[in-house]
Amino acid sequence: MFVQEEKIFAGKVLRLHVCTVEGAEWLEEVAEDTTVEKLKERCLKHCVPGSLEDPKTVTHHKLIHATSEKVLTDTKTVLEENIQDRDVLLLIKKRVPPPLPKMADVSAEEKRKQEQKAPDKDAILKATANLPSRNVDRTVAHHNMRDFQTELRKILVSLIEVAQKLLALNPDAVELFKKANAMLDEDEEDRVDEIALRQLTEMGFPESRAVKALRLNHMSVTQAMEWLIEHADDPAVDAPLPGQTPSEAAAEAGASSAEAVAGPSSEVGGEEAKDELTEIFKKIRRKREFRPDPRAVIALMEMGFDEKEVVDALRVNNNQQNAACEWLLGDRKPSPEDLDKGIDTNSPLFQAILENPVVQLGLTNPKTLLAFEDMLENPLNSTQWMNDPETGPVMLQISRIFQTLNRT
Repeated sequence: MFVQEEKIFAGKVLRLHVCTVEGAEWLEEVAEDTTVEKLKERCLKHCVPGSLEDPKTVTHHKLIHATSEKVLTDTKTVLEENIQDRDVLLLIKKRVPPPLPKMADVSAEEKRKQEQKAPDKDAILKATANLPSRNVDRTVAHHNMRDFQTELRKILVSLIEVAQKLLALNPDAVELFKKANAMLDEDEEDRVDEIALRQLTEMGFPESRAVKALRLNHMSVTQAMEWLIEHADDPAVDAPLPGQTPSEAAAEAGASSAEAVAGPSSEVGGEEAKDELTEIFKKIRRKREFRPDPRAVIALMEMGFDEKEVVDALRVNNNQQNAACEWLLGDRKPSPEDLDKGIDTNSPLFQAILENPVVQLGLTNPKTLLAFEDMLENPLNSTQWMNDPETGPVMLQISRIFQTLNRT
């Protein structure tokens, strides 16, 4: 009996289930060493008679292992692809790649993109070459658009002077400002973070020192703790903040009792009331005076700047260290002196503000004066006063008047 040599050395024969998208199914027997390409040719010969006449037919189809969803590689054998007996294979025609666009289509697409493209500088100059030119100084025009925040500070400085004069004429001015001063004390007490204070007192620091440290360090527990440790042996560590000395508190109490006994009827009592009102004004100013951020002061002084110019820079830039550094390195405008300059009292803007009934009524309220003082030294608190039911309407009218006159 004659046996072919290839069958003697042939590998294991596998029975594979082959399926097509059209629903055809059949069994294909192949040896393990058969390449995927040869297997694909046999499958195509079975399901598409005469298809092998076109050599591209084999490359346009692919075999997929159904279980692993893997596309089989033509150059590998059935064994190398780890195909087992009774496995299912899918014979699928590959998607035809989209045809390359014709040159005419490419030109049309490029033309469409060019039409939608924004004009460049040369195109704008060419299109506007025949238009009449106008001599407009854009620098001056931009300068005339005054910044509200810059002008607001000047307005507040002038309005504070007017409010102090109006309130001084009130026979109950001293009593009103004592209440306002007490409200200011209460407001400052409310600003102490209770959780931060409790954390420091639980560490063993006295409450009065902890309160002072938190106020000096913007309610930062870490910075307050560092300050307390650094000033533990400082003799003045327990000294109250400006505007909170016990002697001033005693003077207030003494003045209250004296006023109750003597009354404001005598001329001497009137002079004392006037002096007392001046002292209260000074006290309110001290409570609202600028306090530079000690961390920013140290950081800027380490760059080589003097302490005075560092404090000036932080005051001009609302304690913002980066802005203060730019101010120190730049032209230093505005100057600290500019912060205390008021607006021209004869200007149309200031006259319009003073003639507004809402502003006139607000200037007789001590709380308005306190709000103005606070916003001078703490511009970031402007939002708080804008939302206040008593001072908000006044600030709104000032803003509206400014915007109206600024557009004219």
